[in-house]
Amino acid sequence: MKLVIDDVRCKGCNLCVMVCPYHIFQEGRRPNRRGVFVPELDRPERCTNCRLSQLYKRRLCGVCQTICPDQAIKWVPEAKHEPHKVVIEY
Repeated sequence: MKLVIDDVRCKGCNLCVMVCPYHIFQEGRRPNRRGVFVPELDRPERCTNCRLSQLYKRRLCGVCQTICPDQAIKWVPEAKHEPHKVVIEY
C-alpha cells in the first residue's frame, strides 16, 4: 500500500501536516492548477501504516486520513513489481 494525496480534492488546509506522528507531510511549495498549495509527501516510507497494513490486516494509524476534511488522503495498492523503500527507525 502507498499513501496518495488527491490534489484535486485537497484544499491545502495542512491539517495532515500538523497531526502526522511520523512527520511524512510537508507544507506545499508550489500551487496546483487551482492555486492551492497541496501538502507534499516527505519520505512516505516512514509511515508504518502503508507498509504494515497488509501484514497485520488493519490500519495502524490513519490519523491523516481521519483528519482530512476533504477525504483527499487514501492508501492505494502498489503495482506488483513497483519498487519501494522501507525505513526502520529506532
